[in-house]
Amino acid sequence: MKIVIITVAGVSSRFNKDVPEEDKILKCLYYEENPTDTLIYHMLEKSSFADKIIIVGGYKYDDLAEYIKDYIPKELQDKILTVYNDHFSDLSSGYSLYLGIKEVLDNFEDIDEILFVEGDLDIDDESFTKVIESDKDVLTFNYEPIYSNKAVVLYQNGNDEYHYLFNSDHGLLSLEESFKAIFNSGQTWKFRDMELLKVANDNFYENLIDDTNLGIIQKYFDLVEDASEIEIIGLKHWVNCNTRQDYKLIKNYWER
Repeated sequence: MKIVIITVAGVSSRFNKDVPEEDKILKCLYYEENPTDTLIYHMLEKSSFADKIIIVGGYKYDDLAEYIKDYIPKELQDKILTVYNDHFSDLSSGYSLYLGIKEVLDNFEDIDEILFVEGDLDIDDESFTKVIESDKDVLTFNYEPIYSNKAVVLYQNGNDEYHYLFNSDHGLLSLEESFKAIFNSGQTWKFRDMELLKVANDNFYENLIDDTNLGIIQKYFDLVEDASEIEIIGLKHWVNCNTRQDYKLIKNYWER
């Protein structure tokens, strides 16, 4: 069984900046003309290969459910399971991933892999297909310059271990060890060992519940003993949609 987890619970604060309260929207549902020109619609199309698609929502959760019912094709609707994160406003992104993984591990068997992608991304089809087709655990990177105020840094140290750096206050980053390679994270991952993933997820709930989703991801890849079982995939087109200007860039790409 192949499963995709998409997290869209956040309050979209930058996307809704200076927008009247009655016009604020969950950013993965935003469109200007065509209701299928949304981040979630395009990501669900890419995820149609999966047997199940878990969407973890929170902010404007009812709007998410209504959009799925009204605009997502029936064959995709039948694969979708939505999960409500009741801590979307007071815990970080890690809790959404925790809930998604828990939903999968508690309710499904014979899981071959889980592909996790953050729901505010737009990724080209060719690169996403490479992630889908990989038979290994997957880490991804994009080709944007690394700026400490917005990038999630992925690096490989001298022991061939992969580690992440991120400043939630958008300040400076410090790397305290030598490294072989450094990347701008593509915020898309694949997990193939469900036992290791359960350990990482349980550890998050017990020790790191205030952390970002990197708390689970870092623990999982720390537990992968053989670095040759990890594939690093570059994403040619990658936009993290934080603002409405970002959306316009994405929409122009779709139109091309």
